[in-house]
Amino acid sequence: MKPVRRILLLTGLLLVLALAVVYHVRGLEVTELDDAARAGASGDIVTLTDGVTHYQVAGPDSGPGVVLIHGFSVPYYIWDGPFEVLAAAGFRVLRYDEYGRGLSDRPDLVYDSALYDRQLLELLDTLGFNAPVAVAGVSMGGAVAMAFAARHPERVSRLVLVDPMYQAVEPPATPEVLTRLWMRLVTAHGLAEGQRSDFVHPERFPDWADRYREQMRYRGFQRALVSTRHHFFPEDHLADYRRVGELGKPVLLIWGREDQTIPFAASETVRGTLDTEFLAVDDAGHLPYLERPEVVNPRIVEFLERDVAPPETG
Repeated sequence: MKPVRRILLLTGLLLVLALAVVYHVRGLEVTELDDAARAGASGDIVTLTDGVTHYQVAGPDSGPGVVLIHGFSVPYYIWDGPFEVLAAAGFRVLRYDEYGRGLSDRPDLVYDSALYDRQLLELLDTLGFNAPVAVAGVSMGGAVAMAFAARHPERVSRLVLVDPMYQAVEPPATPEVLTRLWMRLVTAHGLAEGQRSDFVHPERFPDWADRYREQMRYRGFQRALVSTRHHFFPEDHLADYRRVGELGKPVLLIWGREDQTIPFAASETVRGTLDTEFLAVDDAGHLPYLERPEVVNPRIVEFLERDVAPPETG
């Protein structure tokens, strides 16, 4: 073998070895998500068609149903606050971790609207939410909520959208396998701290990044996020918004004026697509019900209580 070819081959082998070492060292997913990992966690679990779903229900069994859907990557604790407030107000409230997030399974499937729709429909049926429910979605959860309402209008009474995702987003230019590699080596290491940008005042939520890191230990989290970016994000979400608008479902739209994730100006597009009640929240970012609960939570309760029949009088 000529010296030049030998040098090139050796260099290539060293680069492959170096990449393999970096790939191993940079990995954050160090354990499987199993029953032992879920032991002692809040909430409950149920096995559905595509895997285990982690959920929590609170409020009276006879209360009107409300479902809270989280966004792209923060699990159901993102609804801390409204969950407790709505339960105290007499609603039967359900929040859950979407597949790939929190303590729900990370099935090796395509993460598209069909998967998220199937998970929610099966969860409602399994838990006995048979009457129409109010559905609230934050960020990407808004798009999931609207897709569910468009496909199953008979299951939805009204909707609450908080700084929602509303339009198709181009998928990464790289093949999915390369996006996963880049996620493992680079992107994933900034995900937890990056969640702080959802707040105008992140100092008020000092444990936010640490809570997020917990789910990152379990294998399949990054794969689920990448698949969502490649398959769910590019779907025509505005078509679902238009469909729900045609159905005439009551919608409350809430938006933080200082949202850096989905800018406040985007609220004009949503309001131009379907008729909504609108609450603009000052001094709040992407999660206004956490930063301004005294403004947002009473409005959500008031909006949802319109479906509640008044008590009979003798």
